[in-house]
Amino acid sequence: MASLTRKLASKKQRTLEILIILKRLYPDATCSLHYETPVQLLVATILSAQCTDERVNKVTPDLFKRFPDAPALAYADRETLEGLIRSTGFYRNKAKNIQGACRKIVEEFQGEVPQQMDLLLTLSGVARKTANVVLAHGFGILVGVTVDTHVKRLSQRLGLTEEKDPIKIERDLMKLAPQPDWETLSISLIYHGRAVCQARKPACHLCELAHLCPSAMVSLPGTVTGQPPAAIA
Repeated sequence: MASLTRKLASKKQRTLEILIILKRLYPDATCSLHYETPVQLLVATILSAQCTDERVNKVTPDLFKRFPDAPALAYADRETLEGLIRSTGFYRNKAKNIQGACRKIVEEFQGEVPQQMDLLLTLSGVARKTANVVLAHGFGILVGVTVDTHVKRLSQRLGLTEEKDPIKIERDLMKLAPQPDWETLSISLIYHGRAVCQARKPACHLCELAHLCPSAMVSLPGTVTGQPPAAIA
């Protein structure tokens, strides 16, 4: 038990060091999606599934000009809606989820996006990741850590979790980072994943987290070039 406690404390300290560096590297990191209201953020987040934020941001100006709020989206012509979001992929299913979510918002939540995790999860197309984004950036409410593909990859490479399931990864990260930094950790990991720690070719030789990362493929004292250093607790 004492050994496990020391290991957790060591991992927490390393997480804090990682956070300090990430905050310095990405001081202005924030949600990349463009929106004006919580409803628009919800819709943009649903559209971002299996799609880049850049692509979503090209689609949403016309979408929100045509259908700016929950009532308009809820009762929009489905074919028109599908045409506007087609380039984001899986557009039929996304249109169905957007309309289902917006109809429930109109009919059960007086047209307002709910501000509770359990209620958000009752909306069509809303998983915990989507709900975390909406709560954090739409209302400033931090109830968890948003785990997307970047956060999953980097938290594993950094040795912050051994889990593969996003919900279990989120639980691990919530234990390691202070609650006020939960979304900061997520967003800055996303930025770092895009800029440096990419899926296929992580630029470990350029990474300022390499000395804290057990997976860094760098030449360090006592290691062989191209091989990861010894695991960090």
